[in-house]
Amino acid sequence: MKLFLAPWLHAGLLALAAFASPFAAHADNGDYPTKPIRLVVPYPPGGGTDVIARIVQERFATLLGQPVLIDNRGGAAGSIGTELVAKSAPDGYTVLFTLSSHTINPAIYAKLGFDTAKDFAPVGMVASLPQILVANTQFPANTVAELVALAKAKPDSISFASVGNGSPGHLAGELLKLRTGTQMTHVPYRGGGPAVTDVMGGQVPLLWVSIPAAAQFVKAGKLKALAVSTTKRSAAFPDVPTMQEAGVPDFDVDSWYAVFVPAKTPKPAVDRLNRVINTVVKEPEIRDKLLAQGSEGVGGTPEQLGKVVTTELVRWQKLAKEASIKVD
Repeated sequence: MKLFLAPWLHAGLLALAAFASPFAAHADNGDYPTKPIRLVVPYPPGGGTDVIARIVQERFATLLGQPVLIDNRGGAAGSIGTELVAKSAPDGYTVLFTLSSHTINPAIYAKLGFDTAKDFAPVGMVASLPQILVANTQFPANTVAELVALAKAKPDSISFASVGNGSPGHLAGELLKLRTGTQMTHVPYRGGGPAVTDVMGGQVPLLWVSIPAAAQFVKAGKLKALAVSTTKRSAAFPDVPTMQEAGVPDFDVDSWYAVFVPAKTPKPAVDRLNRVINTVVKEPEIRDKLLAQGSEGVGGTPEQLGKVVTTELVRWQKLAKEASIKVD
């Protein structure tokens, strides 16, 4: 049976279809990407997140067939760059490459300009690694036990740096205080690069930071490593003990690097980015480069990353309350 439409209605529908078709094709993103991708790293150059992003950047660009341009937007433990992405168009061309601070910030910041759970779509986890506790070479403690003894002898006389409030290093430092009954002062920085520079210069004696930001300086003897934050030793520093091996019970702070896009980004774009991540982290050359930085390639599905985010939002909320961590 034929459907007859009034001439004016038929013309209107044709006009609407002509107007909508390019937008429908764009929304579907079946040919994504067709232009350069902005990869927002919410930390300064030289820090761990920046180092890992630059390891995979070139391969991302090759496999996507478009330039991938890193945009460093440091500050507020990643919140500034993260908010920029949250408020960007959900078209797959502004992508967040961030650290696990992504799930910590909501627990300690009274107000953020985004909702971690609602404003982002998970794409995939790139790498995972421990935080490492490093010290200025002139710092008198060479072990965690010696550090704890010093801190107990002179409460609040020792400070530790991190890449910012809400960073995994900040949480690791607070957890160390909580588990050992010590008092130390947290000194937040805008990223790993500036923090490492100041610890080497003696402005701050200790630093909790992701291994990529400190690895070359530890290997060069410009920093000394006391412990790593996970329950398993780092392949990059097999001689450095875990915190639990160093005598601190119930201590585990894992850091990860992952990719997110604004919520409502078309699924074809998310799926394409996810396939690229899973391809890149399995490549021997990339795996070796990640391993040299003390990290391991992960990969996985967007759903798996989403579960990590959901679980950690609850976990860090609990720790922040237990350790009375709050940032205005």
